[in-house]
Amino acid sequence: MPTVHHRYATIDGHRLFYRESGPPGAPTIVLLHGFPTSSYMFRQLIPLLADRYRVIAPDMLGFGLSDAPTADQFDYTFDALASLTAALLRNIGADRYAIYVQDYGAPIGWRLALADPSAITAIVSQNGNAYDAGFVDEFWKAVWAYQDQPSPGTEEPLRGFLSLEATRWQYVTGVSDETLIDPETWHHDYALLSRPGNDEIQLKLFRDYATNPPLYPKVHQYFRQTGVPLLAAWGRGDEIFGPAGATAFSGDLPNAEIHLLEGGHFLLESALDDVAALITDFLGRRLAS
Repeated sequence: MPTVHHRYATIDGHRLFYRESGPPGAPTIVLLHGFPTSSYMFRQLIPLLADRYRVIAPDMLGFGLSDAPTADQFDYTFDALASLTAALLRNIGADRYAIYVQDYGAPIGWRLALADPSAITAIVSQNGNAYDAGFVDEFWKAVWAYQDQPSPGTEEPLRGFLSLEATRWQYVTGVSDETLIDPETWHHDYALLSRPGNDEIQLKLFRDYATNPPLYPKVHQYFRQTGVPLLAAWGRGDEIFGPAGATAFSGDLPNAEIHLLEGGHFLLESALDDVAALITDFLGRRLAS
């Protein structure tokens, strides 16, 4: 079993936590987590990849074990989180890498790719959205209402997303056998969400998510111009980013490899072995070519 190191680096005055494993000289894959979790979501995947890849999984600022300055102390935007991630990768000598993007990890990954297309060797999208077609309206209508007119009334449903039950919902929805999901996952995430001041961090990012869809045309152009190898391993039961978000990749990347798997938003919790097998096969073929 590969050794996993748990490290910290200070970037622009902020202490960022990251997990790292695998041979230092091997091809690199960077795992970018979503809301409301952290690199903890990759705890079981990392050892399955690290026998042949250098694997790096950071916690974004405000998440996991990284620093979490208050929303008054730091302007939480996806631009800012991507900038910190890019600086961290430079700091630890990751200049070329594949990215695994999930949920919030997707807009961060797209920004990394647009800023330096030559750095990205391949993309694995696990319910990491890049198309308007991927949004499930029933979930997103509350977010859009809050973005359009922030107020106590539109904020209240978003605060509901920070509850223990809503966190559990993200893990179990779309999973046919809920007993496959370790309850520790949503309790772990909820404990971190509940830290004093973290609610305002998350509300700020809900508002800033409005900056992501306008970026999509540039992301699509990047796909077409580079033909970057892309694997979509998508939980078909996700009620946040639906399967149409996966199949849409083929419009800009005809060679995209798209797999709709039994599972939901956090597919690694119920289909870890399937996803790991798809990734190792995909990277083994596409990076070699």
